[in-house]
Amino acid sequence: MRVPNPRIYPFLQESTPLRNPALLFATAIALVSAPLAAQSPTFDTARISQHIQTLGSDAYEGRAPNTAGETKTVAYLIDQFQKAGLQPGGTIVNGKRGWTQPVPLLQSEWAAAPHLEMTINGQRTPLTQGNEIAARSPVNGDKSVALNNLPMVFVGYGVKAPERGWDDYKGQDLRGKVLVMLVNDPDFEGGEGDFGGKAMTYYGRWTYKYEEGARQGAAGVLVIHETEPASYGWATVKNSNTNTMFDIVRANPGAEHPALEGWIQRDLAQKIFAASGLDFEAMKAAARKKDFQPVALKAGLTAHGNARTEVITSQNVVGILPGTTRPDETVIYTGHWDHLGVGQPDANGDRIYNGALDNASGISHIIEQARAFAREPRTQRSIVFLAVTAEEKGLLGSEYYAANPLYPLGKTVAVLNTDSMGVFGRAKDFSISGTAKLELLDMLVAEGQKLGRTFTPDRHPETGGFYRSDHFTMAKVGVPAISFKSGQDLVNGGIARGEAISKEYTAKRYHQPDDEFSPEWRFDGIAADATLLHALGRNLANSNVWPNWSQDSEFRATRDQTAGERGGAQPAATAPGERG
Repeated sequence: MRVPNPRIYPFLQESTPLRNPALLFATAIALVSAPLAAQSPTFDTARISQHIQTLGSDAYEGRAPNTAGETKTVAYLIDQFQKAGLQPGGTIVNGKRGWTQPVPLLQSEWAAAPHLEMTINGQRTPLTQGNEIAARSPVNGDKSVALNNLPMVFVGYGVKAPERGWDDYKGQDLRGKVLVMLVNDPDFEGGEGDFGGKAMTYYGRWTYKYEEGARQGAAGVLVIHETEPASYGWATVKNSNTNTMFDIVRANPGAEHPALEGWIQRDLAQKIFAASGLDFEAMKAAARKKDFQPVALKAGLTAHGNARTEVITSQNVVGILPGTTRPDETVIYTGHWDHLGVGQPDANGDRIYNGALDNASGISHIIEQARAFAREPRTQRSIVFLAVTAEEKGLLGSEYYAANPLYPLGKTVAVLNTDSMGVFGRAKDFSISGTAKLELLDMLVAEGQKLGRTFTPDRHPETGGFYRSDHFTMAKVGVPAISFKSGQDLVNGGIARGEAISKEYTAKRYHQPDDEFSPEWRFDGIAADATLLHALGRNLANSNVWPNWSQDSEFRATRDQTAGERGGAQPAATAPGERG
């Protein structure tokens, strides 16, 4: 599947949930006639802890696709799903459903460190992979990269958004050139403008920038790293981009990916700009305006490297509890099981990227959520538990599922994703990744209120969280989907402690070897979040409501195209309500 065309999807900026009394009333009526709901289950914090310790241990080698770590992880998930009481929910083979959905992926890794250098104002400047530059192994179908002193052009934020009257390329012929661009989108610095303010749009994501570069015919795209607009430091960039790369198998991968994709350090960018007679900050300011024109740089890029490429098969792991009366209608709990595997060593020589928080914690929740549902009376609709692969490589496992659904998307009621849950105790609030307007969020907020918890909109929408988790690929095909976030207003320490923990994790652990299990972690917060998500899922699975996106959502039209599959009218979205 292609990433959504930004010309079609004017991305969301609203941070307030959608309040739909008609939907909530319909839900209440449906539940009155449903079987008596079970009491809230008790989620065992010892079990949660054990799952995270196991999956986040060195023995699982960072759970990268197509490694021994994947083999162990898939076996563990199948075993735990069986013990929890699920039935196989994967691909049908010889008339029987198995536990997995095979996901074919193009795998690419450098055979040796690539040769990288720039000629800056006539001066040859060698570059070291992982230091000044992080060059991704090619996933455009080529087995090698051979760029010889190709001219470099600064294209601002690299955005082409006709619906916003914005074009950073201005019709220039950029074929065969290396495009240098800023991370995030034009509103980030000033907080207002044509892109809805501080909240990142999809135009700000590095995935979009590579795709647009390929559409422009560029030979390479280099994103300038800055910690604040990227929302993570250089260590995260290096670790995520210098190891094995993956993509779903595409008919024409070169249409999605230029020959060279990568990032460069801000200091290197400043050096290039200065040698070109340009001030970096002044050019950033110019790039925030519609009349920005691409600027040729007095620099050229040379890149040579050979890649080992092959098509491999990874696995989504799938379990199901069939519904009693409408088994063809599904509520799906999702989370990604993969992490970065074994990569570049950190300062302590640690090469295993354990991913204990990201996302052994979310997978732990799914396992225990499955156990809770299996012990209760069966729901009217089916409940699916989907652990997807290759999220860290670009949401690929969920993208493959969205393109090849095991259960009809038109009859998928909702997707509830969990990625990196709270391990520092209970929170008074909760949130979702990014900003969106949909009735599913209204229902989550209502369930939270019953438990004495409040909804807090994403405190940092500028990080583009909506486009960074597996719910996004399902949203693109119209399915109401959210990625749940544990709150930061902690019972012990409040918002100040929650924010401090988040900043420390992002700086020192996110996509780094130090994302390891800690005996200081507490799991009553995950248990409380699981209780909330259980109530929402159970209500959805025992009702006949079909939550939808708001009328002005870019995903609404796609969802409405499948309305006929759901048999009859569904609650209509209303204008978003205000929340104080």
